[in-house]
Amino acid sequence: MSHTAGANRTSGIRQAQKLKTRQALMDAALGLLEHQSLSSLGLREVTREVGIAPTAFYRHFKDTAELGVALVDESLNGLHTAIRAGLTAPDADDSEARIALTVGLIADLVRSAPAHVRFIARERHGGVRPVREAIGTQLALFAGEVADALGALPDSSGWSREDLEMLAGVYVDHMVMTASAFLEAGPEGQEPTAELARRQLRLISLGRTHWLDGR
Repeated sequence: MSHTAGANRTSGIRQAQKLKTRQALMDAALGLLEHQSLSSLGLREVTREVGIAPTAFYRHFKDTAELGVALVDESLNGLHTAIRAGLTAPDADDSEARIALTVGLIADLVRSAPAHVRFIARERHGGVRPVREAIGTQLALFAGEVADALGALPDSSGWSREDLEMLAGVYVDHMVMTASAFLEAGPEGQEPTAELARRQLRLISLGRTHWLDGR
């Protein structure tokens, strides 16, 4: 093996280890945040969970706020997928099929990633400003994408961009609220929570159908 190849291999191993440690810090923080907010989380708690020195934390994150922003990206990835799949499904109309699909996707997300949902629900209006702003920015981007998808549907003919963005924001807010409700509901509360979410989406759908009436 040449000197260059050996150096590249060593560099690759170090980079892989760094990424592994970074992910371990994020996973540890997410676990600790099950019972506390990010504003009360200390980096020593996180590094203790991972088994590294507190000073090693700074090789990966500037502070816990930066770690929180990284968790925002990771946490909202699943919600983003669920929102887009539910609201823009090509094989479902804008009534019962689409509503059932959307609520089902959110329920599946909460079952598969409860810690991530809990983190977003708690920190969306939490005390760490960079994290709060990151969540707001991401949700606004999601709403913009949903507005694009809604605008391409035949029943959106005549809608202004402003109104489409308003409707998309309502959908995204509802999905976040529904995810939080599923998280808080016990096993016996899952179906009542799902039914309430479906009824709320029916109401939104009905309002959408008649939005242009008389305008």
